[in-house]
Amino acid sequence: MKKLLISCFSISTFLSFSQPLKIKNNEAGVFSLGVRTTVSLFNDSETSNFGTGVGGQFRLQLSERINTDWFFDYLTADVMNRGHRTDYHIGWSVLFYPYLKEKQLFKPYFLAGHCFDYSRLVENTDRTNYAKRWSSAVQMGLGSHINLSQRLDFSLMGQYMIHLGNHIEPSIVNNQLVFTTDHHHGASLEGHLLITLGIHYKIIDFWGGK
Repeated sequence: MKKLLISCFSISTFLSFSQPLKIKNNEAGVFSLGVRTTVSLFNDSETSNFGTGVGGQFRLQLSERINTDWFFDYLTADVMNRGHRTDYHIGWSVLFYPYLKEKQLFKPYFLAGHCFDYSRLVENTDRTNYAKRWSSAVQMGLGSHINLSQRLDFSLMGQYMIHLGNHIEPSIVNNQLVFTTDHHHGASLEGHLLITLGIHYKIIDFWGGK
């Protein structure tokens, strides 16, 4: 009986999700939810390896060509095989679609935005040895939606994120991992390239375009 109820619930959920979204005029006002996975090809410090992580996001489209993307990322990376780094991103981006047509499989876009970042570097064998910072960042890049259906799409994008904040430099001193915070280096442009793959589902159209 329990298996039957689970099966009925799964089928009903799939059928409800597969129903076409009622668009009032155009995609202005469409709200969608998604999950994402991100690879950071390099970090602020040359001694850190590339990072990987997961996150979530939602979108609210403002017009036929303008969309907004609100996201959270959790990234981790190795530090000199002695420690690890954790980054938390929370921010937003504006997406601009330069090319539109009906039943569009690929929907390319430009993006630009802002985020806040919390970074924490910790030695693996001594968690009391750590450094942390808050920073603000701007990002810009390119991407494309791959529309699997009217409601469901994959998104692949690359963006460069530039952080403004205190610089933390890990190093090995007397065979010990040391974190040095340079308060005079905060105005420099430090950044990393992010490659993100996400999947999104359109929930509702809040309003229609004119």
